[in-house]
Amino acid sequence: MIDQSVGRARWWTLSALVLSTLAVGLDTTVLSVALPTMATDLHASTAQLQWFVDSYNLVLAAALLPAGLLGDRFGRKRLLLAALVVFGGASVWCAYAGSATGLISARVLLALGAAFLMTMPAAVLPVIFPAEERGRAVAIWTTAMFASFPLGPIVGGLLLDNFWWGSVFLINVPVVVIALIAVSTLMPESRSSHRSRFDPVGLVFAIAGLVALTYGVIESGERGWPDGLVWFWLIAAVVLEVAFVGWQRRAQARAGQDEVLLIDLSIFRLPGYTWGIVIAVMGTFAMFGLLFAGPQYFQNVLGYDALGAGLRQLPMIAGLLVGSRLAGLVVARSGAKLTVAIGFVAMAAGLLLGSTTQLGDGFGLAATWMTIIGFGMGFTLPTAMAAAIGAIPAERSGMGSGLMMSLRMVGGAIGVAVLGALVNAGYRGALDVHGLPPATAEAVRDGAATGVQAAQHAGSTELLDSVRAAFVHGLDLMLVSAAGIALVGLVLGVLFLPNRPNQPDLSKEPDQVGQPGRSGGESEHDVVRS
Repeated sequence: MIDQSVGRARWWTLSALVLSTLAVGLDTTVLSVALPTMATDLHASTAQLQWFVDSYNLVLAAALLPAGLLGDRFGRKRLLLAALVVFGGASVWCAYAGSATGLISARVLLALGAAFLMTMPAAVLPVIFPAEERGRAVAIWTTAMFASFPLGPIVGGLLLDNFWWGSVFLINVPVVVIALIAVSTLMPESRSSHRSRFDPVGLVFAIAGLVALTYGVIESGERGWPDGLVWFWLIAAVVLEVAFVGWQRRAQARAGQDEVLLIDLSIFRLPGYTWGIVIAVMGTFAMFGLLFAGPQYFQNVLGYDALGAGLRQLPMIAGLLVGSRLAGLVVARSGAKLTVAIGFVAMAAGLLLGSTTQLGDGFGLAATWMTIIGFGMGFTLPTAMAAAIGAIPAERSGMGSGLMMSLRMVGGAIGVAVLGALVNAGYRGALDVHGLPPATAEAVRDGAATGVQAAQHAGSTELLDSVRAAFVHGLDLMLVSAAGIALVGLVLGVLFLPNRPNQPDLSKEPDQVGQPGRSGGESEHDVVRS
């Protein structure tokens, strides 16, 4: 008989992990609405504004893989507590940074803490929750994670309307304090029973490849895909990751039976893990593209300010919350295949409905198709993540979760770059700049935001309508393409995703939980074994 207090402790621990995840998710997108104010207050150049964002993304991509492995080796609770302290301290540093260089440095430290906060929950959940509760716990955590992204601009807009730009970072501090108390008192310590071997060569290959890929994707959004520097970084990423796989195969052949490498390639033999990641990455790809283009549509076409544009993403959040709630019921009754299929069908339907948007349409149509897309995401993303996490053996949960979060983040970055490029290509292809002064024509071609400003400065209603119609054309092109991605995800999910989680046999290789000399005791050991 499971002690009810032990069961409650698990769910309180989950609440702390959800709070940490919300803080990281909000911090990923909240900066978008604060950049104009920060540019003025910190006297930041355009390049420095880009590095406010890119320094965080690059370090986060690099740190996710070793974060999981370090948690397996040294203890997930210990590193989660350290990450909370680092994240909280870096948040205060960001808020009071007096220069652009100082803020970039603080963002690097913030990303290091965020990498562990993103990885450790996925590593801890398979350890503290038994199989019958794990799916629900993962669904709650993943829903919080994905809902936090569109919430970022809303929270940022509300704070900037009442406080200075540093407040967008200080909101992390009370969350960190609460999470520290909850994790330190409620969460059991756990680590892998297998001996992790430090592999500096493999680590360099993996990190360098991820950084090169992320940087190449980021630069494609600035320079365009034909640019030679973009392809240099992308080719370098492929070469480095191929070298990493080859090195890992050699290292795995030499490793002892009880050793765990940076990435255990055999984990991809688990269908639930592999296809759960593939489907989650595809869903994230479409979601981040929408998060990139949606606010621009609300601001540049419908004329809302930053806060108004953020608030108008609430329908997607509502759809996501409702969808994730219903998805749990469908998974319990019919399994993951049908749940993912329903999600991708809803996503494709919402995206195709959105692609019918025309210049004269108002917010009502946008609210409808964003709600449908959010509903589909609520079915697809938590189910796919639960399938992947549920397939990871507990002693490899840190390594597996770190790899999963790395791939998901890269999928999001590629989604912004590829789908953003489609929006820009459609926008520029539909523009008519004949007869405009060269400076005005260049401003209009540069993007919808500068195009709207140029039209308003010139007092030309005709040019303003042309810019807005061109952006709507680009948006429609992007939404059709994202619908195609959703349909591919539908086929892959139905064909390959296991209908029920393939739970590993943890009894043969148990995690070291509640061991003498580590935080925790007998009751914590019972939590894991229950």
